[in-house]
Amino acid sequence: MKKTYKIEVDCANCANKMEEAAKKAAGVADATVNFMTQKMIVVFEDGADAAAVMQDVVSRCKKVEEDCEIYL
Repeated sequence: MKKTYKIEVDCANCANKMEEAAKKAAGVADATVNFMTQKMIVVFEDGADAAAVMQDVVSRCKKVEEDCEIYL
């Protein structure tokens, strides 16, 4: 399953850090953060609970860029 989320991030480097953090979350098969469109696309592993996985993704992203926002 693939979902797109609106995000707020201040710079392209921060977007790259968020993308790497999201890819490390359990239940994420792939993640892409686009700084220009301010969107995050997350591909979930089969059977993953998207809501629970996204809580982990948000937590990981806040660790690398504390003022980022991901609108779930």
